[in-house]
Amino acid sequence: MIKSQNSRLRGFILPLLFVLIAAAVLAVAYGFAIWNYSYSEGERAGVVQKFSKKGWVCKTWEGELNMVVLPGGLPEKFLFTVWDEAAAVNINRNVGKRVTLHYVEKVGLPTTCFGETRHYVNKLSPLME
Repeated sequence: MIKSQNSRLRGFILPLLFVLIAAAVLAVAYGFAIWNYSYSEGERAGVVQKFSKKGWVCKTWEGELNMVVLPGGLPEKFLFTVWDEAAAVNINRNVGKRVTLHYVEKVGLPTTCFGETRHYVNKLSPLME
């Protein structure tokens, strides 16, 4: 009787353990792909009009770039996140000035702990007036 309970328990635990390990491996592979590959990357030019560190638990730098295509036209806002502290210091120095921001777009990050937007700025270049 005890032997049959052991084999029944083992017949339940081994498949469950396999499923848990497979789920962990898939989660690690997904995370690796999201961190190392970007959906798109590019540059946006305009004036950084808002930049602040936000979040209750996970603090990230969040900003807003005001892009004006034509004088007198309606501005378009580009929302972005910054992970790099050196880039955040550089952006803070240039708030209110015309700049070019280089960004990568990451799609599929699981929580807002990584930032509120999909666009992650990693470099700023001031534009000559």
